[in-house]
Amino acid sequence: MRTLHDCHLYGIIDLSYVEIDDCHRIAQQMIEGGVDLIQLRGKERSIDELVDLAAELHELTTRSSTPLIANDYAEIARKVPVEGVHVGQDDDSIEVVRRKAGRAVVVGKSTHSLKQARAAQREGADYIGFGPIFATPTKPDYQPIGLKDIKQAHLAVNLPIFCIGGIKIDNLDQVIRAGAHRVAIVSGLLKAPDIAGYAREAKHLLLDIKHQTSNFERF
Repeated sequence: MRTLHDCHLYGIIDLSYVEIDDCHRIAQQMIEGGVDLIQLRGKERSIDELVDLAAELHELTTRSSTPLIANDYAEIARKVPVEGVHVGQDDDSIEVVRRKAGRAVVVGKSTHSLKQARAAQREGADYIGFGPIFATPTKPDYQPIGLKDIKQAHLAVNLPIFCIGGIKIDNLDQVIRAGAHRVAIVSGLLKAPDIAGYAREAKHLLLDIKHQTSNFERF
């Protein structure tokens, strides 16, 4: 299975944007386009629905060594061999997530400031989401934090950091130049007419800046 340090493009399948019946096709196109890590997010769906969908998607993601992450619910990881769980600031603690999962899983945490990023590392997160960088309907209650703290976040914590929030092809170059090594994309991918092509373009930008930077560090 691909490790977090080898992951640069994080695709999120958010069921507020897409139908359950379309998730298999979307995941397949993400994989074809080079998405390194996939999250299943369904905040308004029942755990039973998410368990069934996670089981279906995991059969697909396993074949390509793409880690599958369940959003919010550690119970999914107890019933389906997904590789990890992602939680927000108001969700279960990382310790509780690992206990509920009942096995070793990757645990990521959403952070919205440098203070929260440091706290997530102390808590034992395996990676963090950092944002929202730009305004996004996915997180309407959070003010965008902008680009200014991206470099500082990479100095503040020794974890893989996925910048997230309103990131699309049109502004991805700005995010990378502000210091991002990894990003998560939600609506940009899900709404793209050609998901695989969109992912390839994003991945190219991410890897191109990596190759151009001789002192690139794999945080």
